[in-house]
Amino acid sequence: MSIALVINSSSNFLLTGFPGLEWAHHWISIPVFSVYLAAILGNATILHIVRTDPSLHQPMYYFLAMLASTDLGLCVSTMPTVLGVLWLDLRGIHLYACVLQLYIVHSFSYMESAMLFAMAYDRFVAITNPLRYPTKLTSSRVVKITVILGLRSTMIIIPPVARLLWLSYCRHNTLSHSYCLHQDMIRLSCSNTKFNNFYALIVIFLSMGSDFLFILLSYAMIFRSVLAIASHKGQLKAINTCVSHILAVLCFYVPVLGLSIVHRFAKHSSPIIHIVMGNVYILFPPLMNPIIYSIKTQQIRRAIIKVISLRQAR
Repeated sequence: MSIALVINSSSNFLLTGFPGLEWAHHWISIPVFSVYLAAILGNATILHIVRTDPSLHQPMYYFLAMLASTDLGLCVSTMPTVLGVLWLDLRGIHLYACVLQLYIVHSFSYMESAMLFAMAYDRFVAITNPLRYPTKLTSSRVVKITVILGLRSTMIIIPPVARLLWLSYCRHNTLSHSYCLHQDMIRLSCSNTKFNNFYALIVIFLSMGSDFLFILLSYAMIFRSVLAIASHKGQLKAINTCVSHILAVLCFYVPVLGLSIVHRFAKHSSPIIHIVMGNVYILFPPLMNPIIYSIKTQQIRRAIIKVISLRQAR
């Protein structure tokens, strides 16, 4: 294979819409755009009410605001290419743009996992040690936790992502999704990718894996404390404060696990499966998180109703 061919194929990649359904892309774009719009409006609303309502200036809602910011980041970073493919058939993407996008997407994904872990810790402290909750999770400590988790999410993936710029891509240059992912880029490389594969596996275990493990441990101790509460009403009240977070954890980790299984064990399955799982991975958590917290969290629901009432009064 000539050097010219390697250089040419490494410069541009082709994003994938819905193979075999190109004629229906404009119709498919309607529900996809609707989901993006609902997710953006929902998370922007959460951010607005947490910022403007003094009663929500508490650690739990600060972490919820960071989760909403992360979901907005996931939507904004993937929406241009996803809708570009569906609306205008803009499939081409340069190597540098692709690497930048996948860095942002993976950073926000790790940040979402980190925020879910932080929210589990918040619920753990609030339920197991309510008297010390105000002193353990002060505003300054919440900021420190957020900064540390943010640095972890963005710095830990720099080595494998940066190395993508120096790999050769001499196979077919068609990606599996309408946005870029690390595992998708590795699949197209004809260079030695052992470092990227091994490092990515370690990163997943040290970030998402450890986050999920700590979430499970937190809830094991939370349920232990709840069972020690004498009254049944008190037990239900304590558990009810965790329902929204448990649902948010499931909405995030189930699609992540599903996409990982598809990439590792269903490489030769129908491309539609890859496309659907990829879209669920980036759209389901941002869409569902505002809905879950609006329905299951009384304070958020009241704040949203208050904002709507004030606008109607004008």
